[in-house]
Amino acid sequence: MKTFYRYKIRIEYNGSSFHGWQRQDNLRTVQGCIEEAIEKMTGQKVLVEGAGRTDTGVHATGQVGHFDLKQYLSPHRIQDGLNFYLRDLGVVIFQVDEVEPTFHARFSALSRTYHYHIINRRAPLAIEHFRAWHVIAHLNFEAMQLASKHLVGHHDFSAFRSSECQSNSPLKTLTQFDMHKNGDRLTAVIKARSFLHNQVRIMIGTLKMIGEGKWNEDGLLRILLNKDRTMAGPTAPPYGLYLVDVGYEEE
Repeated sequence: MKTFYRYKIRIEYNGSSFHGWQRQDNLRTVQGCIEEAIEKMTGQKVLVEGAGRTDTGVHATGQVGHFDLKQYLSPHRIQDGLNFYLRDLGVVIFQVDEVEPTFHARFSALSRTYHYHIINRRAPLAIEHFRAWHVIAHLNFEAMQLASKHLVGHHDFSAFRSSECQSNSPLKTLTQFDMHKNGDRLTAVIKARSFLHNQVRIMIGTLKMIGEGKWNEDGLLRILLNKDRTMAGPTAPPYGLYLVDVGYEEE
């Protein structure tokens, strides 16, 4: 007989009104709101482990979490119950599955895919306000696209790492960095097993400088090789960033 039942949830949220994923005292976070919803629904206090600790203002269309319950509830009942308690908070549970006790939302993940959206136009944003980075200066998309390819592969990303990063090593392997353009929207698609703190946003901030013509492709290579954060571009705003997918072996 099982002593607990483990559930995997896929989560969508608008990060604009949250102080990130991770629970913090006296602040509204995604993890905290989901844990409160589970307690209201089941009467049980739980820990919801997330696949990625997104920062304040960062959105998700494919975040993954897991939690344990002492009693069995059907996935559909959990999904409907959580969405009832999360209504109007900007968080939606769009998939629930019962999984093996060995599954871990963070440590079982084989890949994480982020999208970053830039709207490159003079006019301000209305619908996309706080959902994309509004850049007025003309960006050379081709230059950004060409430079981004140098970031794919196994590198020391010290230059693209926040001073608050707690990772033991700056070595990471990017398996994908694609740039797409559709009208005035520029979208970066970036995939790796894991990332350093603020790595994606610093890479985007650096590519913006290249798009503005302030640096060139060789400049990016020098930044990467020198491993110096002060040489890289600014940290792009959080609201253009979306966690869109977390990959697991069984999928």
